[in-house]
Amino acid sequence: MTSTRATSLLAAAALFVASCAQTGNIQKIEPGERPTLESDEGGLWMQMDRVEEDLQTSGKVVTDPDLNAYVRDILCRLNAGYCADVRIYIVRTADFNASMAPNGVMIVWTGIVLRAQNEAQLASVLGHELAHYIDRHSLKRWREIRNTTDTAVFFTFATGGVFGILAGLAAYDSIMSFSRDMEREADTRGLTMMRETGYDPREAAKTWQQLIEEREASDEPEKKSAFFSTHPAAKERSETLAKLAAETDNTGTTVGRDRHAATIASFRGDWLLDELRQRDYGRFEVLLDQLTEAGMEDGELLFYRGEMHRLRGEDEDAEKAVTAYTAAAESGDAPAETYRSLGLVQWSAGRTAEARAAFETYLAAQQDAEDRAMIEHYLQQMQ
Repeated sequence: MTSTRATSLLAAAALFVASCAQTGNIQKIEPGERPTLESDEGGLWMQMDRVEEDLQTSGKVVTDPDLNAYVRDILCRLNAGYCADVRIYIVRTADFNASMAPNGVMIVWTGIVLRAQNEAQLASVLGHELAHYIDRHSLKRWREIRNTTDTAVFFTFATGGVFGILAGLAAYDSIMSFSRDMEREADTRGLTMMRETGYDPREAAKTWQQLIEEREASDEPEKKSAFFSTHPAAKERSETLAKLAAETDNTGTTVGRDRHAATIASFRGDWLLDELRQRDYGRFEVLLDQLTEAGMEDGELLFYRGEMHRLRGEDEDAEKAVTAYTAAAESGDAPAETYRSLGLVQWSAGRTAEARAAFETYLAAQQDAEDRAMIEHYLQQMQ
């Protein structure tokens, strides 16, 4: 038996033995506090420490120092006392999701950072997840599971049977989904931290409303996003957050749109491509509309609007793609790929001269294009 496996079984044993002894009210965790291994909470932390080790080598974590410093700065502004206790992992994954493990591991998907229209909206998510940690909601949920699960199932879960890097985190997040009361507690504490830090708490409700609009526009309405599967009653949450913000005294006013936009600028194209590859064009179009309405439209956003129309291929999509690509080109800050895609659409429509001009502009702008030979072949075919 490996030492890791032995350690895992010892942790499981500790969890199970402690199951009859750990009762009573659960107080919030104090800054710097770590439970003893002999406790059920200590065993739970140990399991998540192992998952964290796997996550660090998964290849999915975004390690850019500036982006990580930006997200951590927001968290530390929200509550400096717990700043050192929380490790944030920005994971490159499309869609909107975040989770908080009991040992201080916070997972933030890039889909969240992309969708946040400003710093305050991102702060609303981070504050909500931090509140789960402070109020020990994972431990409360764990004891609820322990008290309603038979020994075999409990032991399998405790020994790591459901864990495995990102899949394990998803399983953990699903199994350990919080009750509505816990979600309300996290909303309240999160909004309080926002207000005390100076962030506009009204942005929290807007975040949920944006997600609701996306889900309603989805091409696959039966396929809920990961976030909605573990954070139920979206409409209720949005309304509750709006009400709490309205009742809050000394409401903060900081939104931080410019800082947020500048920080994610170099990543946004890759993240938009991740979302586009989901091929849920209804949701993607709403996401683009929301970013545009928030004043974020530029050549890059117009390019991806064109890509969405080109790939979807419904009635009138070809012309809509041409319109979007043309607007992107006229903006002066469109990616070079705009001209390649414009050439493809124009060629498909039989407009050879326009296609040739677009392809030639692409090759001139992208001297080291990996697909240069292919585009040159297209140009030869047009002669």
